[in-house]
Amino acid sequence: MRRVILVSFAVAALAATGWAARGAATEPARPAAAARPAATGGDHATLAAQLAKARIATASYATNLHAAKADGYQIITRMIPDMGWHFLNPAIQGFDVTKPAILVYERHRRSWQLGALEWVFTETPATPPLPGATYGSFGAACHYTDGTFVFARVQELCATRSPETGSPFNFWHPDLVTLHVWVWYHNPDGLYNGTNPLVRPFNRG
Repeated sequence: MRRVILVSFAVAALAATGWAARGAATEPARPAAAARPAATGGDHATLAAQLAKARIATASYATNLHAAKADGYQIITRMIPDMGWHFLNPAIQGFDVTKPAILVYERHRRSWQLGALEWVFTETPATPPLPGATYGSFGAACHYTDGTFVFARVQELCATRSPETGSPFNFWHPDLVTLHVWVWYHNPDGLYNGTNPLVRPFNRG
């Protein structure tokens, strides 16, 4: 099973359009530094339509982590401050707004709320997959089956078990470009910003 997950994840990560993480990230996602042209009315309409499709496609997961797990999503990070818990579906490859590879959840005790959808790429897309998209980053890392991870520039540096919990190694990925989209939880810092100040009450679960 570990090898299947590793191969699936690697194929997705190396796909030209990317596999969808921090979405899986080495550091909190950051807005892209390059200035972007002002959005047009057409851009706004296109974005609204795309976000509507994303919400419809992921509505069954909004407050139901069990449904997401049943459909193939598995934990890849525990709570990343001001962001959330990340769950990856390794069978999903490329960019499809209705099929995010990563779901980012907020947790309060036993309750889970979907906050953001995420896609990741091995390099910044030449054409933004969504109007006005900005990106962050997630450094190369070793991931373990309980959601713990350790940054490592090559897979050979990954321990067979998590240094933190002893959980078995799951997969490694190279440096990634991340695209968070806060579809299910308002973000005053922006739709695409990697971190969200409103998530802070959930940082301790």
